[in-house]
Amino acid sequence: MASTLPNKNHLLTKLKNSFQSANQQLQKTPERSLEQAYHAVLKIKAIEDEYFNGGKISTESTNHTASVISYLRVNLDKNLNIAKLRLVEFNVSSFVLGNLNANHLAKLRLVDEVLGKYKYTDQENNLLAEIRLSEPVNPVNHSLIKANNQSYLPTENAIDVETVTDKTGVLPRSIGRTINKIKSDFNPKKEEDVVRKFRSSRAKTKTAVRFLLTLILVPLLTQQLSKNLFINPIVDRVRVESIPRLFLHSEMKESALRDLQSFEEEIKFDNIINLAPRLSEEAIEERLKYRAAELAKEYWHKSNSSISNVFADLLGVLAFSLVLLVNRRQIAILKSFMDDIVYGLSDSAKAFIIILLTDVFVGFHSPHGWEVILEGIADHLGLPANRSLIFLFIATFPVILDSIFKYWVFRYLSRISPSALATLKTMNE
Repeated sequence: MASTLPNKNHLLTKLKNSFQSANQQLQKTPERSLEQAYHAVLKIKAIEDEYFNGGKISTESTNHTASVISYLRVNLDKNLNIAKLRLVEFNVSSFVLGNLNANHLAKLRLVDEVLGKYKYTDQENNLLAEIRLSEPVNPVNHSLIKANNQSYLPTENAIDVETVTDKTGVLPRSIGRTINKIKSDFNPKKEEDVVRKFRSSRAKTKTAVRFLLTLILVPLLTQQLSKNLFINPIVDRVRVESIPRLFLHSEMKESALRDLQSFEEEIKFDNIINLAPRLSEEAIEERLKYRAAELAKEYWHKSNSSISNVFADLLGVLAFSLVLLVNRRQIAILKSFMDDIVYGLSDSAKAFIIILLTDVFVGFHSPHGWEVILEGIADHLGLPANRSLIFLFIATFPVILDSIFKYWVFRYLSRISPSALATLKTMNE
């Protein structure tokens, strides 16, 4: 008993020192993040002075070769992303901790000035300028789109991004397309328009795919790296191998007991039918003790991993939110890209995908899939799989999804693609 007391005191001392060190690092967060953002914008200013005579960096400049422009663009994007992320970190930490002074304000002014100058890159401005409404729009819907976009697009650069509700007009779309095609065929700049639209489509595809990969990879890498490099070692150090804290909940303990019972039955079975050398009761007991120790260590690591998953998942969600915050312009491009893909499908393909998705998520066999998903999430987070809550979720959430889907079919699909709706009804019948 006396020997365990120094170990506990030593552990408490380590925890206290770790918390003090973390608190000191947290107090320096505003100054550290602003300093990193300030150095990033200084690098941008240095590129401006060296290559553009102190003016704005333009990736469409004709004064430099394509290789130089590509190199400058990579450096500009890298430093802009660093400055944006660190500025968000500074705003959050300074709001919580305060500690602002005149030196901070001077650096913050320069950071805001540079980021304001490069709020949107040349390629994004040109790309979003190409995302126009190609058909007549209801004035009410048009004003709503502008009102929604004003929250993240500047007024002087406001653009009209095509949405689902903008694809309908007073006249049938086929008549409008025919008239527009005749007009475009007589346009002397038809070839230039085709080349321009091709370049715009290619740039939009590259931007959308790159942003989609960023949305997927950044949270996953954040979750895995933070868990394996920081969170898991801390949890292993805090949680010592002791029996009372070995299992997070009773279901985990029951699973370990089942594993041990299965191992014991296997040994006795082999011993009875002579598949292995006969063992005495003492030898069987020794094997059971060894297996129990292995299971204890295995479930201790599993418990630590579940606790680490909670904090790592929170960091992954935070990283995902930051990516959305600093890339609002790319969201509009990705939305337009997805609209082009979805509404470019044939009516049969649309109906097939709709039936497939509804059968998977709200169909007759979907409860089994939802049950597997919810149990997997509970196991990932180290929570007991409460059967009552799972069945309650299955009884309500798919019904809500089904109602939303039916409303979408009634409200939008019937107006946007009547033929797809007719195909869907025929396939369901």
